[in-house]
Amino acid sequence: MAETRRRLRSSTVVLGGMGVLAAALSACGSDPDRRCVDRDSYDHIYGYKVVADKNCKKSTSDADWYYDADVSGGYADDGTFSRSEAVDRGGFGCSGSGSSGG
Repeated sequence: MAETRRRLRSSTVVLGGMGVLAAALSACGSDPDRRCVDRDSYDHIYGYKVVADKNCKKSTSDADWYYDADVSGGYADDGTFSRSEAVDRGGFGCSGSGSSGG
């Protein structure tokens, strides 16, 4: 009976570890951090003005997604408009901090 209990504990640890790993991988997917910015609002000191995400979903807007930027005070700078350039190809993990939102 002690042997059965030991196996149960081992399988529980393995399954629990797999669950933690799956959660970590899904939380840090291949999508880079992005902000919706107004392309016409660039300021040489601050960068692009961050606007509501809904503006990037409209084709009539001058807003676009800006990836992996430094965000401060409602402005985003030092990023890229190219999603493929922003994707972290270095393996597991998140390429930056922050969240998609606006």
